Amino acid sequence: MVKTKIASLELKNPVMSASGTFGYGKEFAEFFDLGQLGAVVCKTITLKQRFGNKPPRITDTPYGMVNSIGLENNGVEYFIKTALPFLKNYDTKVVVSIAGNNAAEYGELAKILDTEDTVSAIEINLSCPNVAHGQNKCLFSQCHISSQDIVAQVRKNTKKPIFAKLSAQVSDITPVAKACEAAGADALTLINTLPALAVDLKTRKPMLGNVFGGLSGGAIKPVALKFVWEAYNAVKIPIIASGGIMNATDALEFILCGASAVQIGSANFVNPLACPEIVKGIETCFEENKIKDINELRGKLKL
Repeated sequence: MVKTKIASLELKNPVMSASGTFGYGKEFAEFFDLGQLGAVVCKTITLKQRFGNKPPRITDTPYGMVNSIGLENNGVEYFIKTALPFLKNYDTKVVVSIAGNNAAEYGELAKILDTEDTVSAIEINLSCPNVAHGQNKCLFSQCHISSQDIVAQVRKNTKKPIFAKLSAQVSDITPVAKACEAAGADALTLINTLPALAVDLKTRKPMLGNVFGGLSGGAIKPVALKFVWEAYNAVKIPIIASGGIMNATDALEFILCGASAVQIGSANFVNPLACPEIVKGIETCFEENKIKDINELRGKLKL
């Protein structure tokens, strides 16, 4: 068993599902015991019910997939009544992803979830490319001040560990990463999907109803590796890697670049058993190479 620690959370292994690709776990529980995972990261929730972007919302590409769901969900109260009782049945940590239109909404969500014992940690979605905010229609995570304000507001309203999920849509991740750390984030998750466009040559139209979407899958792995390595060297808090992790080798590469844990996203759509297979692959690698602790590999990239 390859244990890891994220703030005060000790995980039985470093493998988590990625928000937005795993629902609330119910569908995947038909394929394997969710207790095999270090943590389940739930689909992002908002204060009130949110209707997503117009369809079509998902399209395949030769390099991965592009989606434009738009954070559709039924709101936090519905989540508490329906999803949490189900997840309580499994021996795994439950991380809830949250999003809001402003810092106050993020803070209110954190306050509500802080009272729920089943919730192990909160992931702050600052970087969904399918939802724009503010006058400039940019991501919160593209501004270190906005990111810091939101993380501070969440920190003020919960004692649970908080993870700030950041975007690669910046020239330098360091200012945002340090701002989130200073505001009280216990870990950073990166990266989110990358903005993309898929078109249909026959119809001469975009493949998605929202025109643009977020690219995920193996195509973004090299980008994610770069940002994980840079963030690892910029802050002292743990890094949770996400982006193009399709197998155990991918996961191990991210650990080598500084990740304390990894999140599995698009791979779940290709193979519903991807998460437990990656858990097993990491364990096998550690056994074969006589690695006893994740810190023997974490951040040991040779330059």
